[in-house]
Amino acid sequence: MPRPTGRVLTLLELLQSGGTRTVAELADRLGVEGRTVRRYVDQLIDLDVPVESVRGRYGGYRLAPGYRLPPLMLSDDEALAVLLGLVVGRRAGLTTTERTANETASAKIRRVLPKHIARRLDTLLEALAFTDQPGELDHPDAGLLLTIADAVRHRRPVSIRYTDRDGRRSERTLHAYGIVAHAGRWYVTGTDPEIGEGRTFRLDRITDARTLPGSFEKPVGPDPAQRVLSGFATAEYRHEVTLRIHGTVEQIRAHLPATVASLEEHEPTADKDPAAEHWLRVQLRAQQLDWLPRILASLDRPFVIERPDELRDLVIALADRLTSYARQA
Repeated sequence: MPRPTGRVLTLLELLQSGGTRTVAELADRLGVEGRTVRRYVDQLIDLDVPVESVRGRYGGYRLAPGYRLPPLMLSDDEALAVLLGLVVGRRAGLTTTERTANETASAKIRRVLPKHIARRLDTLLEALAFTDQPGELDHPDAGLLLTIADAVRHRRPVSIRYTDRDGRRSERTLHAYGIVAHAGRWYVTGTDPEIGEGRTFRLDRITDARTLPGSFEKPVGPDPAQRVLSGFATAEYRHEVTLRIHGTVEQIRAHLPATVASLEEHEPTADKDPAAEHWLRVQLRAQQLDWLPRILASLDRPFVIERPDELRDLVIALADRLTSYARQA
């Protein structure tokens, strides 16, 4: 028979699963009488676990939000899921805390894992690989992130202090309608009401954020993630490139993703199926052009270079080199 302390912890686990539990249900699950359930609840309250009593026909007990995190009861699978989330989030750069907080949280969970689960986790981490190298990224302040998220949810204008990539500081007002995680960074996207244009800001470059009075309507159009990707594709760079490529959207996107280039129909067509081959206009901006000839060659699709002429010369030069290599004995 389980000891009383074990039953108290089981009661906490049942309450943490959510909802209101009747006294009869809890008594049945714990194998005790109703008055014993009430005594166990009193013990949890003495430990500062915020248990609420709910009156009425469907009354019972439930956990209420407390001023601090109550003791967590995690199953083996739940503990493994939390640890993997911490590891992968830190590896991808998508955490809102410094590395120390992430590592101490992981250590606390690992310390109470059963040995067989800890061994399974170590085996998994040894086999886990990532497609890119970790970077030393700045992490946005958690309070700042929550302030902006609240402004997004309630459609409230937000004032931010921002430092751009050139070190220039400014204070801006933003109608924020989305937070996006991309390539190891956090971004907030919205509309600058002073100029009436869409803007995207890196959260780690925002030093302060506060909500302002008023509200706004979210504009009709692409979702926040698509707006961020489109912003990358149209960012200011040295060269503006326009191509026409004959192929499917999938074929082109495999080599020129939305973060790099934008696509649009070159000629009106009744067939809007993205899997159908037709001419598409591709526009992108690049600081250097030397990587594009190899991309166009790997596409292996008919293409026309509209601009710039420098790219056409680079493609011809690559073709000449490949031809000379192929003719060598």
